[in-house]
Amino acid sequence: MATKPSHNHPEGMEPYDLGGPGDLGALSNEQQEKLNQFKIKSRIENEKYLRSHPEVDCLLTGFLSNVLMKRPDNIRDFAAEHFTDPNLPDKILKQLEERQAKMKQNKVLQKTT
Repeated sequence: MATKPSHNHPEGMEPYDLGGPGDLGALSNEQQEKLNQFKIKSRIENEKYLRSHPEVDCLLTGFLSNVLMKRPDNIRDFAAEHFTDPNLPDKILKQLEERQAKMKQNKVLQKTT
């Protein structure tokens, strides 16, 4: 059987109920340990995916920027319009190119310091 997980939940995750003496809480110690490992593995896999697909960041950043600037009354209609915009692929490509240029500039600046 797994050892009792510590009270320190994985970084960035919600705390959980470990119960007390004679009370296992919502999950057994073994279940909680497996859940913690699953959460950590999922976060690592998600991070790898997002790092290998920078267009996702551009999509979300562009959408959130527009929402905060325009503050639409009907967010669902606004989102539908935003993500069905026929120019969206070109906008994302432009953002990716700008991002690459900034990264190159940062590398050059780091070499000079």
